[in-house]
Amino acid sequence: MIRHPVRAFAAAVRVAALLLATATAASAFPERPIKIVVPFTPGGAVDVVARILAPKLGDLLGQPVIIENRGGAGGMVGAAAVAKSPADGYTLLVGTVSTHGTNVTVYANLEYNPVRDFAPIVLVSQSPLMMVTRANLPAHSVGEFIALAQREPRKLSYGSYGIGSINQFAAELFNMMAKTETNHVPYRGSAPAMTDLISGQIDYMFDGVATSSPQVRAGAIRLLGLASLSRTPVMPEAPTIAESGVPGYDVPVWFGLFAPAGTDQPIVDAINKATNTALAMADVKEAFAKLGFEPGGGSADVLAGKMQAEIEKWRVLVRERHISVTP
Repeated sequence: MIRHPVRAFAAAVRVAALLLATATAASAFPERPIKIVVPFTPGGAVDVVARILAPKLGDLLGQPVIIENRGGAGGMVGAAAVAKSPADGYTLLVGTVSTHGTNVTVYANLEYNPVRDFAPIVLVSQSPLMMVTRANLPAHSVGEFIALAQREPRKLSYGSYGIGSINQFAAELFNMMAKTETNHVPYRGSAPAMTDLISGQIDYMFDGVATSSPQVRAGAIRLLGLASLSRTPVMPEAPTIAESGVPGYDVPVWFGLFAPAGTDQPIVDAINKATNTALAMADVKEAFAKLGFEPGGGSADVLAGKMQAEIEKWRVLVRERHISVTP
């Protein structure tokens, strides 16, 4: 088939103009302040990490980076809002293992699709959960805990941040892999669960390094192991659960930066480059370490791969352990 030369030329001109317009828009980015939505209330780990990163990104990108907290429904309210925002790079989301890993496996009516509705930008940080027990539990290691739980099925109880939380998933994955059975006691966050753990109302829980490590150092609770495949530089002396009797056990808490799907690749690349630069700064590393987090980084594909792996991992757990959430 022979194309009309005039029409072919006109089509080529239109394509070239479109590509030029896209490149020009991307090279001018950003021209106004950027908003990062934190889908949780102020003061939590996600919020603190975002506020450490925001001014660095502002300096590197040449425009203010503003944090907006939109908490609710385990991060779903904020995530859904960003998914519906214009794909222009000016509204971003700090997604987590919950918003982009566990929620899609337990909520039947999720208002967004973590894969379809977002463009991964960069992994911001990651940290293992800690398996901690009441101070007087007659188990001083993961192996002793497993023996105790197997000897008295359903006697031990664990706390979580709520049904469908990553803390519940961590405990149920441990039960599945260690062949133990324990009781779930859901709470409305870390603070009330920690209070009951210290007082002995529950026996153990999986919690973040930032909130549990001070209590461990004070002797109020006992650390059995980290939920990771390798030891963390944040607490190099702490053994992992994987090396202590449950090979392969790994439940990292991670945060990543996402844009709405359809955001131009040059814009994604610009934010990725700026974030990687910020994460390599000594003061950012120091601030993250105080929270128990390791800086992330890498290409957008690193975050995309982590998200896909998490979704598949937790989908299997939800099916095997019959976990469900009624909104």
